[in-house]
Amino acid sequence: MASSVDPWVREYGEAARLADDVAAMVADRAALPQSGPEVMRHTSAIRRKITILGTRLDSLEGMLARLPPKSITDKELHKRRDTLSNLKSRAKQMAESFNMSTFANREDLLGQSKKAADDMSRVAGLDNQGIVGLQRQIMKEQDEGLEKLEQTVLSTKHIALAVNEELDLHARLIDDLDDHVDGTNSRLQRVQKRLAVLNKRAKGGCSCMSLLLSTVGIVMLVVIVWLLIKYL
Repeated sequence: MASSVDPWVREYGEAARLADDVAAMVADRAALPQSGPEVMRHTSAIRRKITILGTRLDSLEGMLARLPPKSITDKELHKRRDTLSNLKSRAKQMAESFNMSTFANREDLLGQSKKAADDMSRVAGLDNQGIVGLQRQIMKEQDEGLEKLEQTVLSTKHIALAVNEELDLHARLIDDLDDHVDGTNSRLQRVQKRLAVLNKRAKGGCSCMSLLLSTVGIVMLVVIVWLLIKYL
């Protein structure tokens, strides 16, 4: 490659270090919980850096395209294209691991599609300071999107908690109703048993009364027969 003061070489070195940072963050993410605010922020930071990396790669590609003729040898030009292609392939793999589309059609955290032509138009004519400013703007926009996303998640969580409390209340009411029904059934069963006992006693009382009346009738009949025999 050209000397270390070459703008393209310097920009490529920064892009390569950024790719190393993204790879390290991807490795660190494996130690985080699968869900929660912490992993959400970490994933958002990774996505943001991947987006910035894509912008830097587009800038490097544009710088190669705008090189004055004969400013570098053909061998050096091919070498730069090869190294840039390898770095783009590496960045593409990291982007795909986070369900991000290729740099020809990247998606930011707000879900807006950005085509490669749009990326090139944003970085065209910008110096390093301008590119840094653009990257800061992208980071600010994505931070705002992340804050909105966190607010939505918290709001959804509060709604879920309220619904859960409502469901718990309904469950307690149903349990209380079941207990009341069980108590009512128990009382009904006790009443039914008492009615059965009373009915049995009533039947027994009727039988005794019938026997007593029959006995009295027989005695009266015997007395009448005796009186007839005595006075006739």
